[in-house]
Amino acid sequence: MQTQINLAILQELEHILGKQYVFTDIDTRNKYGHDETEDYVFPPSVVVKPADANEIAAVLKLANQNKIPVTTIGAQTGLSGGALSIYEGIGLSTERLNKIIHIDEQNLQVVVEPAVITQVLREAVSEKGLFYPPDPSSQGSCWIGGNVAENAGGARAVKYGVTKDYVLNLEVVLANGEIIWTGANTLKNATGYNLTQLMVGSEGTLAVITKIVMKLLPKVNNNVLMLVPFYQAEQACEAVSAIFRAGIVPSALEFMERDAIDWTLKYNPNISVVVQPEVQAHLLIEVDGNYPDILFQEAEKIMMVVEQFQIDDVLFADTEDQKNALWKMRRSVAEAVKANSVYKEEDTVVPRFELPKLLAGIKQIGNKYGFKSVCYGHAGDGNLHVNIIKGEMTDENWQTEVTKGIREIFELTVSLKGTISGEHGIGFVQKNYMDIAFSEVELQLMKGIKAVFDPNNILNPGKIFPD
Repeated sequence: MQTQINLAILQELEHILGKQYVFTDIDTRNKYGHDETEDYVFPPSVVVKPADANEIAAVLKLANQNKIPVTTIGAQTGLSGGALSIYEGIGLSTERLNKIIHIDEQNLQVVVEPAVITQVLREAVSEKGLFYPPDPSSQGSCWIGGNVAENAGGARAVKYGVTKDYVLNLEVVLANGEIIWTGANTLKNATGYNLTQLMVGSEGTLAVITKIVMKLLPKVNNNVLMLVPFYQAEQACEAVSAIFRAGIVPSALEFMERDAIDWTLKYNPNISVVVQPEVQAHLLIEVDGNYPDILFQEAEKIMMVVEQFQIDDVLFADTEDQKNALWKMRRSVAEAVKANSVYKEEDTVVPRFELPKLLAGIKQIGNKYGFKSVCYGHAGDGNLHVNIIKGEMTDENWQTEVTKGIREIFELTVSLKGTISGEHGIGFVQKNYMDIAFSEVELQLMKGIKAVFDPNNILNPGKIFPD
């Protein structure tokens, strides 16, 4: 694989894109050489900024002919190193493909380019009385293309599903430069293999996404939001399954243990939430719909469930400002943890009834290997984000013991019928744990699919599969 860009290749890229959209200076390369995964920096040899699918096709055709690695770079908000150019080569930024092409109010669909910010899309369709539910915590900065590449989720996935549940069709550029549509703009499609869903979550290893057709829902007008403090974190996890067994499907059900809230309130002093000393965890629970009377009945039913556990006073958000403050607290946890300490974030997911066992096991493993963890996440999905904190650990133990601990956490997760990533993807940092989730036969099948789409292995090489 040719990782260096010679003068002839560089001149050809400039011919395809124009000199103003080809960058070899170290500052630009460093800027596009990282995402939000720890402190990794892998600058590409050259950064290119194509304007459309045709320009991307020409770049990929050139790269494929010369066996040059190409890493698609989106908003750089990823947490698994999926956008890192670990073999240098071409860093292909999709930032100029940033248009909402068409909001189809008749069919409740939207056609969008990959660099549209998720929150911008959600607000644009909301103005039309429509609803795009997936809402990752980074929705104010992440892009739709990255959401598709990672199959992003978010708080409301518990009721409405994740990104894959909204993608109907994709325009993609293959490794050899061919442009194809993967499906049809229909809600049902039983025509051949499902290439659309194969692309979702493929982390830029199969093709480059250039247009996305997504389904929308009618806008929901009302919600009730409550913050429930628990004296025991494991009881908060137990309550999650109990709420569903009582016949309630919340639109969001989020778990935050004590340190996550304390660090977040310190990080955001403008958020006013009083946490009693005995409280060890919170559930943030939302129900939504169009009929307030039904929502209050559901909230009362949730209260009946959580009152079976040891809880403090439940806070009901009375105003939009209070609701926004509670959501800001939840969505700021990752930033607060990052600001507090060197850390590693894992993205475990189990059937929701197994959450108490997962949480207890994580704490036991941390004690065994000498690290502290701060846990929070989308409990309604069984999706627990595990932030492993360096704290006072020595650099040597941080490099050796933590890796052993992470492997045991993932082994525990899989033993509980879960898996090692719910929404962050595998990318660079999790690839060497894939043997825990998959057999060699299963991994070989995936590698075979990769080889069909990308026989020269130029698209985001070094990701997903173990070394």
